[in-house]
Amino acid sequence: MKANIRRSLLLSLLCIIALPVFASGFDLLSERDALGGLKEALLQGVINASLQLSKTDGFLANDKVRIPLPDAMRKAEPVLRTLGMGQPLDELQTSMNRAAEAAVPRAKQLLINAIKKMSVQDAKNILLGSDDAATQYFKQASQAPLTEQFLPVVRQTTSKLQLAEQYNRLAGKAAGFGMVKAEDSTVEQYVTRKALDGLYLVIAEEERAIRQDPLAAVGKLAKKTFGLLSD
Repeated sequence: MKANIRRSLLLSLLCIIALPVFASGFDLLSERDALGGLKEALLQGVINASLQLSKTDGFLANDKVRIPLPDAMRKAEPVLRTLGMGQPLDELQTSMNRAAEAAVPRAKQLLINAIKKMSVQDAKNILLGSDDAATQYFKQASQAPLTEQFLPVVRQTTSKLQLAEQYNRLAGKAAGFGMVKAEDSTVEQYVTRKALDGLYLVIAEEERAIRQDPLAAVGKLAKKTFGLLSD
């Protein structure tokens, strides 16, 4: 009798282990289908975000991601404008946003590579996570290499402006006294950080849109995968 009970408990445990980890209907999907569906949807989100931000005015005309002047310069902006520095300030802000727009295409392949490397466990964490779980995955997988990719592009654009050079010189000194954040001690570092913030924000919006409207997902597997989320 005890042997039968132990055998029954062991079989039950094996059944639990063998069941897919997915909850809320995910047992209807194979792991391969779920991973494939997620990759389809994320690929669409990455492409859409890249196209949106890399076009002219992708940053500059978008209130959500437009890059403002660095805080230290913004605080001094009223005084600088009264001193006739209005045009250089406007040129710098436009240049910063143009630099971000020029850098974004470099993100596309790195983000696609992050999708390709995604494991089944990554997929489970994303599908059962928060509305921006995929975006957080992208941040972890791509932020460091994207920073390296963006910096040269941003530097090439902003270094042409005298005001950017002046800011770098003054902010570099101020950072040494803790008056300016280290990551904002140069225009190119500041713009790169803001450009990545904007990119991840738009990817998060794409991710939420797919979760809320699975029928908008581009592939059959994606529709199936995210359709279960909304059931």
